[in-house]
Formats: sequence, structure tokens, C-alpha cells
Amino acid sequence: MLYIRTDMNDIMATGHMMRCLSIADAAKRIGEDSTFLLSDYQAVELIEERGYHFIVLNTKWDCLEKELDILQELIQKYRIKKILVDSYQVTYQYLESLSRYVKIIYIDDLNLFVYPVDTLICYMNYWKKFNYETIYRQTKLLLGTKYTPVRECYKNCGKKNIRPKIENLLLMSGGTDHFNLLEKILEKIQKEKYIRIDVICGRYYNHYELLRQRYKQCHNVFFYKAVKNIEHYMFQADMAISAGGTTLYELCACGTPTISYSFADNQKNNVFQFQDDGIIDYAGDIRESDVVEMIVSYLEKYYDRPDLRAERSEKMQGCVDGKGSERIARMLSGEE
Repeated sequence: MLYIRTDMNDIMATGHMMRCLSIADAAKRIGEDSTFLLSDYQAVELIEERGYHFIVLNTKWDCLEKELDILQELIQKYRIKKILVDSYQVTYQYLESLSRYVKIIYIDDLNLFVYPVDTLICYMNYWKKFNYETIYRQTKLLLGTKYTPVRECYKNCGKKNIRPKIENLLLMSGGTDHFNLLEKILEKIQKEKYIRIDVICGRYYNHYELLRQRYKQCHNVFFYKAVKNIEHYMFQADMAISAGGTTLYELCACGTPTISYSFADNQKNNVFQFQDDGIIDYAGDIRESDVVEMIVSYLEKYYDRPDLRAERSEKMQGCVDGKGSERIARMLSGEE
């Protein structure tokens, strides 16, 4: 049994939970079940939909040290051998205390301090800047985009079909959209240029019905919320606009040319590296610049340039092959 400690809510959104679910799915395929350890009930519906066990700790998601006593009791009660931890709220004390009782596997993308864990995972494209291999001499390291934890549907996607012009446009905001960027993009782009515009709103998006009503006369604009098959929209899109989280890696596996933007500091390294590598153009931080104008400019750049979109698509699929969750699961089960 693999135990996974993570959370999901309207502040941290869904990224941590979704990548952990991808790992749990891969573990199940090789015969190991998973149980999620949660601070509260906000993720329970999603976890039940995916068929996993869960234990609610009834603690605060942003103060993990206060749950240590509860976790230690659970470790003894269920004879837990290993816990996969995925949270920005961890402290050195939290991880050090837990590591006395179980093996800790930690997913990192911030390098906040030297983590006292047995295994460290960083699948981000900028992992080299953290010098993990110099710092962690006794820790097992899983580094690079080959360990990107995406669902099985992103494996072996095949070469992207590149149309002469962008016909299908995909807009995504992630779990939340506190800056109402989806609405701002729709206001600025030339909607009539596209045959279809799919707008994917996250689970915690609060203006879904208002947005639908505002554009109900636009017969080529379609709205969806918290979709379960987002890969379908990624596959059929000629171009995507997305925030700078794990979704960018899913789009890479699909080979769907993308324009990124950021709204949080923890996305900066990600989007900068994709830009530097010539894989995904970055429109800026919505807190600091006119992101919408840059998005419109990039759309014009790509609109009738199939050669440029094909080049980006090939680089994207060369970065992510969709097998990262499987590689992590096999390592956790001891097969690698």
C-alpha cells in the first residue's frame, strides 16, 4: 500500500492532487493500491471518483507540523512503510520527524531547504539549477522531465496533426482564475477567426455561469468546468493557452503548441525554462504585465505558421513522453 499525503483547495488549486492521482493510477496498474491522507474533505469527491481510499486528518492544510502526532498514530496502526508527500507547506521539522518512522518520498519544485527524505523527485524542466546531485549524496533522486507524473492517456500520443491555420483554440486557467484571465482573453481575441474555442474552467472557478451567459450568442465558443477528460480537448486543439503548472507538461505530451502565462511565483522557473528552451512562448505574469496583449500577439504569430507550430510540437513531445508516472510507481514499488 502506498500512502500519499497531499491536499487540494481553492487556494492551492488542484495541481498537487492531480499529479499524485496520476502516480496512484500507475501504481494500481502494477498491483499496488493507494490511500490518500488529507487535511480536510475538499478532495474526497475526486478521490472517490478515482476509486481510492482516503483518511481525513481534520487538520489545517497550511500547518503540517500540527498533524505529526496523528500521522504517527496512523503509521503504527496501519503499519505504514512509505509516504509520498506533495505539499509546499512542508518544513524541515515535519519531514525529519516523519522520516524517523517511515520512508519519505517528496515531490519538489522549489528547493526551499535540504529535505531530510529517502527519495526526492523533481520532474521540472529546470531541475539542473538546483544542483541536487551535489547536495544529496545519500538520497535517491528522480530528476528530469522523464519523471513528469501525467496520466496514462498521455503516453504514446503520436505525432500532432498540424493544420495550415489555427482552427481549434483551447483556453485554460487551471483550478482557479482569481484574475479573471479567461474573460479578458475572450474579450480581446478575434473570436470569429476560429472554428472552435474551448474554454476549460477549473473546479474552483467562480464565474462559470456568468461567463457562459455572456457568450451564449457566440456559437463557436464552448465552456466546460472541471472536465474529467481534458486530454480530449488538448488533443483536438491546434493551439492552447495555459497557466504555468503541470498542465504544460500534459500539453507537451500531446504536442499541442502552447502559449503560457503565470500568476504565482512558483510557476516562474517553469515558464522561463520552456521559453529559454524554445518550446513554449511565455506571455508574462498577470500580476505584473499586460498578459492578454502578449497572448493576442503570439496568437497572430502562430495563426498561419504551420511550420512554426510543427517545430514547437516536435520539441514538446521530445521533452515529455508520458511515462513519468509509471517510472515513479515502479521505483516506489521497488521494481526499479
